[in-house]
Amino acid sequence: MSSNKEGGLDLRVETAEPSPLARLVTHPWFERFIIGVIVLNAITLGLETSKTVMDRIGGVLLVADQIMMWIFVVEVTARMIVFKGRFWRDPWSIFDFLVVAITLIPATGNLSVLRALRILRALRLISAVPSVRRVVSSLLTAIPGMGSIVLLLLLINYIFAVMTTKLYGASFPEMFGTIGASLYTLFQIMTLEGWSGSVVRPVMEKYPYAWAVFLPYIVVVTFAVLNLFIGIVVDAMQQQSNEAKEEVIKVTEREYDQLVSEIRSLRDEVRALRDGGPAEKG
Repeated sequence: MSSNKEGGLDLRVETAEPSPLARLVTHPWFERFIIGVIVLNAITLGLETSKTVMDRIGGVLLVADQIMMWIFVVEVTARMIVFKGRFWRDPWSIFDFLVVAITLIPATGNLSVLRALRILRALRLISAVPSVRRVVSSLLTAIPGMGSIVLLLLLINYIFAVMTTKLYGASFPEMFGTIGASLYTLFQIMTLEGWSGSVVRPVMEKYPYAWAVFLPYIVVVTFAVLNLFIGIVVDAMQQQSNEAKEEVIKVTEREYDQLVSEIRSLRDEVRALRDGGPAEKG
């Protein structure tokens, strides 16, 4: 039996004698080869953005891009043949299929803009590298838990936007003239990008106690609420790790029970042979 772990789904070739194609697709060296092709393709697509490089070896890069594209097509097709219906039950396999399919769309005429989408092939590293796949899975798992934090963040920003618009809108219309302008300025403060020299200090020159509004906002939003996002993601990654460990333990226990059962069967056979030996002589 040969197996290939595709995301959360364990795609197994359930045959006593896997076909040569199944052995190839599930072989670790084949997976490493595909990862290498993905990285090389990303590099060549980046080089295509250089006019100097294209003038020198543009033809070679375009031929290499076509070769690597067909390698991806053959690889995905082979996996579809080997895993059959299970291929379409695995989200990561569907992701690979869509990425390859999009880059196959003819990029001519009005669709020439689609040539830029070829770089999407680099996204296949997400599904090809297990550690990256776990991180993305954790992020997706954490999305439902982020809903309450996003709502809290929007509520706090709206409250401070109304306050700053009423307090400083007349004197600083560009930054706080409207709710939208205030929200944008608060977003700048939240990211700590030029919050002091570009926003707070100019406001404090006319309103010396403006710090009493902006500092609590920074403490609550930047140092408290935003860190909750990190906490949820870390917690999701920990849950993923625990689930993976539990799965390994279950597999190990099943293999142990199977081994113990086989040993007991062998003991019974040896005991039967030993007990039956003298009877046959007699």
